[in-house]
Amino acid sequence: MKSTILSVAVFAAVAAAAPAKNHLLALRQAAPAITDADILNYALTLEHLEDNFYRQVLDKFSEGDFESAGFQAPFYANLKTVSKDESTHVSFLTSALKAAGATPVAECTYDFGLDSVNKSIATASVLEGVGVSAYIGAAADIMSKNYLTAAGSILSVESRHSAYIRAALDESPFPSPFDVPLRYNEVYTLAAPFIKSCPSSNPPLPVKAFPTLTASPDNPKTITRGTKITLLTTDYTVKAADGQSQIYAAFITVTGPVFTPATPIEGGFTLTVPTAPEGSAGIGGQSYVVLTGCNTTVTDDTVAAGPAIVEIAPVFDMQ
Repeated sequence: MKSTILSVAVFAAVAAAAPAKNHLLALRQAAPAITDADILNYALTLEHLEDNFYRQVLDKFSEGDFESAGFQAPFYANLKTVSKDESTHVSFLTSALKAAGATPVAECTYDFGLDSVNKSIATASVLEGVGVSAYIGAAADIMSKNYLTAAGSILSVESRHSAYIRAALDESPFPSPFDVPLRYNEVYTLAAPFIKSCPSSNPPLPVKAFPTLTASPDNPKTITRGTKITLLTTDYTVKAADGQSQIYAAFITVTGPVFTPATPIEGGFTLTVPTAPEGSAGIGGQSYVVLTGCNTTVTDDTVAAGPAIVEIAPVFDMQ
């Protein structure tokens, strides 16, 4: 098992040194600044992924397959509309990049593990949620007002996709009054496992992937604030450089991370889902948690692993 040494002073080095399982997903050094063209290509990378995902799902499964899995009409027809939306987003962003004199990234090759209808729709829910968080996280860096307005227009559609699919999975369509912003490297870390190869002609993106962190399949089916859960660090371990300093799990929210101590176990960490401080955004719905040795901030320099995705009961759970 590979050992990753975690300390505040070497966070960035840890992330850059962790080998990817596929060389095509190797970590890339982040650029010192990010441009509007970078952001558009970053968005296009995600839209390509979603577009290809829905086309694969609709090619593999028929309307009858969806009905047999419990998704009754008009779900299949609406999924076709979602797919068309994603294709339109790809066309729009591609045209915008060309108009700006930039080279748009082309579609990559993906592996979504489409074993069943139910697994595919669960993946769709994750992808839509990550897409919403990606647009929110990038918004503050967009310089062009026109691009910012266009990104907001796409964001609202992605949010409707997410709510619709969550409802179809019997999950709350609006589990929190605030959505969660994710930064570029956090989003790329979640997208990278689906990407198997990309055209060599694609312009490089100023992003890198952190070591993968996943929620244990043995976690309770219903998770809420106060629930003890396990996060897995497959093929590597995380520990403090001095061998004794505390490792923390940080739940990302729009008002800032919420920290909780993480206890090391074989293959990962256990922790208790925290309650956000009064007056801040609550933790609920599709939530994101990273491992860090710092309990004051979450940046690219302080993330040691993750984010992991954890589905948590709605903030205002009225049941």
